[in-house]
Amino acid sequence: MGFSFQLLETAALGARRGVVRTDHGSFETPAFMPVGTQATVKTLTPADLRAAGAGIVLANTYHLHLRPGEGLIRDAGGIHRFMSWDGPVLTDSGGYQVFSLADLRRITAEGVSFRSHIDGSRRMLTPESVVDIQLDIGSDIMMVLDHCAEYPVDRETAADAVDRTTAWARRSVDERGPRIARDGWERVLFGIVQGGVFRDLRERSAAELTALDFPGYAIGGLSVGEPTGELYELAGFTAALLPPQKPRYLMGVGFPWDIVEAVARGVDLFDCVMPTRNARNGTVFTSVGRLALKNAAFRDDLGPLDPGCDCETCRTFSRAYLRHLFMAGEMLGPRLATIHNIRFYLHLMEAIRQSINEGRFEEWRREFHARHGGASAGAGGGNLEEAE
Repeated sequence: MGFSFQLLETAALGARRGVVRTDHGSFETPAFMPVGTQATVKTLTPADLRAAGAGIVLANTYHLHLRPGEGLIRDAGGIHRFMSWDGPVLTDSGGYQVFSLADLRRITAEGVSFRSHIDGSRRMLTPESVVDIQLDIGSDIMMVLDHCAEYPVDRETAADAVDRTTAWARRSVDERGPRIARDGWERVLFGIVQGGVFRDLRERSAAELTALDFPGYAIGGLSVGEPTGELYELAGFTAALLPPQKPRYLMGVGFPWDIVEAVARGVDLFDCVMPTRNARNGTVFTSVGRLALKNAAFRDDLGPLDPGCDCETCRTFSRAYLRHLFMAGEMLGPRLATIHNIRFYLHLMEAIRQSINEGRFEEWRREFHARHGGASAGAGGGNLEEAE
């Protein structure tokens, strides 16, 4: 079957509903990808992910390259068998992680050299080697190596990052191709648009990358510290530059209200550590807002965590019990909170898709923000993927 994307319908302001098909299964969009940085979504099993409604998970090329190494994953039969997840997998390029190691890396036209944060060994990532690593890992969707400029960034630095991102993307396509068949299934490459906060640079980046005819495109370099309003504007501006018949992936976003606003601007795919990291720290997203489970107000609260949720945690356990687990330092607390937060995010995506299908996305969007404090509540969220 291979990889394909079918756009089913477009709502007001550009919100879209579609379906991505891969040789490891299909999933509907807009979709949220739980982050499994090291071939695991922290505290959850693949069965937990399926029960929550996950259709695809994300893993991190940088971390898997360093540990356990792509060779072991290849010998195990690929990441699907290695982590016992039979659905689609997207791997990022690892570039964001490398560029965040400001004191440990050096950027050249050839690629990025860096020292491992684990053992200090010297490593080198090139556009070609990043694809080869992901081919050994065996993911369905692979990201090209890109240069993600920090925020704030001056125009010259942002322009250099665009030039390098385009050159590296072209090398990836020339050497490996955007569609690669191996081991009985097709893997595809996505390009990543850069340009910082400069619209003309983003326009140039999008034009240069779409000329390479990738099967899908990511919007990179956002949610790295810019104001929320600028995040929304730049995400929408960039999405409109990309081919409508191909999926659009906004990397590292984010808060639920940020996702809703990005969907309204034509984005299809999301990932972030927000639900898992917050859960481990005792904060959960619910239909009545965010709850800090260590708060004394929940000590005697025997009601469900979220009366509007159908996950195992909410069907089975009380707020008082969850608070007890966190106060006692029991491992079950983070696990139960993570089960809920992942289900909350995936249920959010289900509600978005249903509202688009029923032609009432704008009404649903207004109601969502009324319940959750409005789109401005996500200010300063930041791209958190690298630290999960």
